[in-house]
Amino acid sequence: MNPFEKITAAATSGMRAQAQRLEVVSENIANVDTHGYQRKQISFENIYDRASGVNRVEVGRMMLDQSPGEKVFDPEHPFANEEGYVVMSNVNMMTEFADSREATRSYDAGLEVFRQARDMYTSLLDILKS
Repeated sequence: MNPFEKITAAATSGMRAQAQRLEVVSENIANVDTHGYQRKQISFENIYDRASGVNRVEVGRMMLDQSPGEKVFDPEHPFANEEGYVVMSNVNMMTEFADSREATRSYDAGLEVFRQARDMYTSLLDILKS
């Protein structure tokens, strides 16, 4: 595997991982008003691929955030417990927006690595043509 392929493989794996992170964030945001919903989180793992000699980013386990959701007193609600409280989701919109922004910036950084590697490779080919 040439250096260009190694660089693009590493950048691509990071971009895939961040794209999956954005999917999880969007699912959390979509369920912010779902009673009892637990926020999902994913972890990342650094994997060394011996065959290609590339460090890749892989999505690890998906976990549920164990923090409790807010309890709202609404005895008329169908999901109310015997004391009349309804457990809301534990999704915090500010946290999700921050995660979304971080994932987007990481994705963009991977894209920039890809672009710079392509530009260097193109410059090398131009030099070799001369």
